[in-house]
Amino acid sequence: MYEQIAANKRKSVLLILGSILVLGALGFGIGYLWIDPLLGLAVAVTIALIQAGIALGAGDRIVLAAARAREVSPEDEPRLHNIVEGLSIAAGIPKPRVWVIPERAPNAFATGRSPERAHVAVTRGLLETMNRVELEGVMAHELSHILDRDILVGTIVVTIVGAIVLVSEFFLRAFWWGGFRGRRGDDRGGGAEGAFAILGIALLVLSPLIAQVIRFAVSREREYLADAQGALLTRYPPGLAAALRKMAASTTPMRSANNATAHLWLSQPSRFEGERTGRLERLFSTHPPIQDRIRRLEEM
Repeated sequence: MYEQIAANKRKSVLLILGSILVLGALGFGIGYLWIDPLLGLAVAVTIALIQAGIALGAGDRIVLAAARAREVSPEDEPRLHNIVEGLSIAAGIPKPRVWVIPERAPNAFATGRSPERAHVAVTRGLLETMNRVELEGVMAHELSHILDRDILVGTIVVTIVGAIVLVSEFFLRAFWWGGFRGRRGDDRGGGAEGAFAILGIALLVLSPLIAQVIRFAVSREREYLADAQGALLTRYPPGLAAALRKMAASTTPMRSANNATAHLWLSQPSRFEGERTGRLERLFSTHPPIQDRIRRLEEM
């Protein structure tokens, strides 16, 4: 158990460092094609820092508004508040604010930049579908994200990925419409400079794809880790396993699901009826296959 948690943390750190390297390489390549490599690197980093400031300052409110979540009191949802409060005490963290989302599909997520400013949100469908043991398993999973500050890691990764996509798209449009001019004002030509130009253009095209794959990999590792720690928190892995089975069996689409917030949810949200499990979808999924998660919980 603890070896798995430590390994997942190391992998997440390495993947975040990889995404930073992709952003730096993208900025350097753009700078070589445009004006100056170091200037390109500085522009890319500046964009990432601006996006990080916005995400850290208002990211939780933006996510909750996008999901159409409504904060509920203990009088509104006594069972839910009772479970969250008990698990928060067991985890040694402040009780997060509790929200309910008007969705029929069973799902949940946690957001916020720290345990002191955290939120947990569940869909109406989750409350109506899960018994107490299953709901405890789901909430323990989400509180594990808060305990490990995964919610902050997710924000950092999304910010870097967003910066990579924004920078590459901007300069790709500039390239197709007007081309790049060298630092001396003339078009870059053959030889080594031509090879660097081709490499820079290839980086522009491929970096968004690489960034998304990094984001998905980080998210998958975080889900395995939260499953393990959630089971440790409740001391009952079958609870979360049963909840995941019910989620896998649900064919109800989510109206508030979108690509920007997909990694936050407990289960991969689908905007279409049924669950797709093809090879391509697994490659670009923000979550590991749900059957793999159930198998790991059963082996604990």
